[in-house]
Amino acid sequence: MAPADFNDGRLLRALALLTFATGLVDAASVLGLGHVFTANMTGNVVFLGFSFAGAGRVATSDCVVALAAFLVGALVGGRLAAVGVSFKVALALEAALLTAATAVAWAHGDLPPQRIPEIALLASGMGIQNASVRKLGVPDMTTTVLTLTLTGLAADSSLAGGSNPRVGRRLLSVALMLLGALAGALLLLRGVRWAIGGTALIALSACLISPGGVRAPPAHPA
Repeated sequence: MAPADFNDGRLLRALALLTFATGLVDAASVLGLGHVFTANMTGNVVFLGFSFAGAGRVATSDCVVALAAFLVGALVGGRLAAVGVSFKVALALEAALLTAATAVAWAHGDLPPQRIPEIALLASGMGIQNASVRKLGVPDMTTTVLTLTLTGLAADSSLAGGSNPRVGRRLLSVALMLLGALAGALLLLRGVRWAIGGTALIALSACLISPGGVRAPPAHPA
């Protein structure tokens, strides 16, 4: 099955799980690893600006590591899609990186000297996810960014003169990320290693249910 079938139930379920995982992983990183995002890079750019001004509780090094690792992951994810590697393989690589982050968290704990490897592993895995999902281009299932989804809900609504396209999918994305963040915050009561482990488990589940033949559509020359 290539390119992706946007109505394939298995693919949509996998993307739904990844959206839930995004809320979970950012709960783990923002609340448990020193106020840094490992999935939503917009927050890190803003936090980096705060740190340059000496404001807030953000460590410059954490933001830089997250941004750099995310870019490396996105590069890998984009390259995998460009050479025709299936979405399922990309998810397997992401799950492996998140599992490695879990192993580090359990082996070394969560004291500040140990959090850099966890941040790097989580951000690189999420970079792969972002690039791979972006290449698929399933409408309103970006798995990490809700700004455009929320904009679409309002701007395309009947109140704005629109026809409410894919309103159920859009609402589901918002709800899943909210629930993921809630679950992550609750798991953090037992320790950040539990939240990271939960993220790895969800990513692995998404990999297992994703259809094996899905690939990004070929790029069209400008």
